[in-house]
Amino acid sequence: MIHHYSFQLTAKSRGYHIITTEVLNQIPQLPANGILHLFIHHTSAAITINEAADPDVLTDFESVFNHIVPENLPFLVHTIEGPDDMPAHIKAAMIGHSIQIPIIEGQLALGTWQGIYLCEFRNRGGARKITASIYE
Repeated sequence: MIHHYSFQLTAKSRGYHIITTEVLNQIPQLPANGILHLFIHHTSAAITINEAADPDVLTDFESVFNHIVPENLPFLVHTIEGPDDMPAHIKAAMIGHSIQIPIIEGQLALGTWQGIYLCEFRNRGGARKITASIYE
């Protein structure tokens, strides 16, 4: 059986944000066992899993990705939505639009230090839509 839940995350500033609790608050109940699939409905933000213990990791992610894909590259053509838009699309493509997490004994089977990240690449991204699909 598959259950789908669509919801919006609260608007976040540009950067990397741990959203594990916010996601779980939108799902009525996890089954005893299954898979949680999360899909973000945007091309300028991404979703991933990484360390949730040290907030410096979030800062370092922002620094590294801004170094790899900086704004105002002179050869970019898609610039009508601002200097942060095309770099946001590239960063989102690099990280991805979905993740899967096992559900074991009614809990997300994340590692000890892991959390779900929203990667917000726009200066004003707004509320981001997520669809959570639970496969039992």
